[in-house]
Amino acid sequence: MTTGPQGAAPQDAAPADPADSPSPTESAPAPTHPVYPDLAGKVAVVTGGSRGIGAETGRALAAQGVAVCLVGRDRPALFEVADGIGKAGGTAIGVVADVTDAGALDRVAERVAAELGPVDILAAFAGGQGAPTPTQELTEERWRQVLDTDLTSAFLTIRAFLPGMVERFTGSILTMSSAAGRQPGQANLAYGVANAGLTMLTRQLATELGPQGIRVNCLAPTTVRTEKVAANMSKELQHKAALRHPLRRLADPADVASTAVFLASEAAGYLTGVTLDVAGGRITN
Repeated sequence: MTTGPQGAAPQDAAPADPADSPSPTESAPAPTHPVYPDLAGKVAVVTGGSRGIGAETGRALAAQGVAVCLVGRDRPALFEVADGIGKAGGTAIGVVADVTDAGALDRVAERVAAELGPVDILAAFAGGQGAPTPTQELTEERWRQVLDTDLTSAFLTIRAFLPGMVERFTGSILTMSSAAGRQPGQANLAYGVANAGLTMLTRQLATELGPQGIRVNCLAPTTVRTEKVAANMSKELQHKAALRHPLRRLADPADVASTAVFLASEAAGYLTGVTLDVAGGRITN
């Protein structure tokens, strides 16, 4: 489907008014995922796995032959995703846990080791506390909650699974930031700070762990048309947001999941410390 003009405008032409641009598509065409043979037989843990980007990443990894542990707090949604992977021929378990609880994450690590084996891929994708709040109305409690959910959870998740990776001298760790951590926007202050922290956490760990054979990379999407966004963002606002992206559409979870699978694979074997803007051309830094 064509989403933009076919020919380039003359160099001295006036910039196009976004309102005159072709209507953005609401979602991507059905993705065709490349096959990464090196992933088959590996084990992955994906937090935030009950819906949205985490769930789609779990499905995408399972389709590559990866045994997946999905971690989340919504038991019915989590088990629905895991069951769907099983019905599609993949291997997945769902584990209910609070990723801000270090003890709970240690128990998840023990269960994964017992049921699936050593973890090769860790996707610390839980988070998403970006609802706009004026800073003067941002309470200390809310500040701490957002930082715990979006930043501390990634640290605790990585800490729980890192010893096994270090012992085996291999592993791929993925973190999930967002455009809010790359440039100021409408999200609340705590969310922007937490996501900026995830970028530095990624770079610091990549430098520290590279000599031990472990790669650490980060994804930074803009607006993704998850179930939550589709339910809470009007069609008009989705349309306006899509027009701010050169590709003239919002990302689907599959767009982010495809990037995550690539980064987890040996096709990205020389990439570490990278933050990839999954942004449809809307580069934010």
